[in-house]
Amino acid sequence: MPNTRLVLAALATALCFSGSAFAADNVSSIQAQVSGKFSSALMSPLAAFTPAAALAQSTLPTQLPIAALAHDKDSADDNTATKADDGIEQFSDAKTSQDLRDMLIGLAMQLRHVRYVRGGRNPSTGFDCSGFVRYVFERAIGLQLPSNSASQYLVGHIIHRDAMQPGDLVFFRTAGGRHGKGRISHVAIYIGEGRFIHSPRRGESVRVDNLADSYWAKRFAGARRPDAMAQIDAGTHNG
Repeated sequence: MPNTRLVLAALATALCFSGSAFAADNVSSIQAQVSGKFSSALMSPLAAFTPAAALAQSTLPTQLPIAALAHDKDSADDNTATKADDGIEQFSDAKTSQDLRDMLIGLAMQLRHVRYVRGGRNPSTGFDCSGFVRYVFERAIGLQLPSNSASQYLVGHIIHRDAMQPGDLVFFRTAGGRHGKGRISHVAIYIGEGRFIHSPRRGESVRVDNLADSYWAKRFAGARRPDAMAQIDAGTHNG
């Protein structure tokens, strides 16, 4: 009897272990099947997904081709150029004339306070009136003027007082007579608004004065515009 009980106990123990192993095998098998099905379900869309095609679609051009843009730009430029052709020469002349005057006045103003020296022709030694004017025109715009004020008065175009522009030459009779009755003996550069810049006399320096001042008003002899600048102005007005 005791042997029978021992045998039954051993059988029961064996059945328990075999059942657990069977259950574990079944669970593993089920898990493997579920995992396989789940993975298959997840991977099947990925297999159909094509990133290159999607990226290609996302980068399709949304602007006009460069050639088309260039054609449109050329057309617009042609229309603008056609409308502007008639005014190109006039604009160019006006701009050149203004540039010349700006350069003249700019250089002249930089030479303020250079002392007066009779016969002076450069800033290192000093200027007399005609030397100052000649230096400014030659260095600023490359135009050579005669060497003295009387000769400078004889060249260029006569300009009425109300038509004077910056860069015109203004002349005075300061010698050989009283109250402006003498000969042309002084020259200056007109800078606008009734003012002029010049090298006045011994003991003084290049400075700005006004035509309305009594001394200069009585001795004013007229204004001249050098030929080169007059030609540019004529081209501007006739362009």
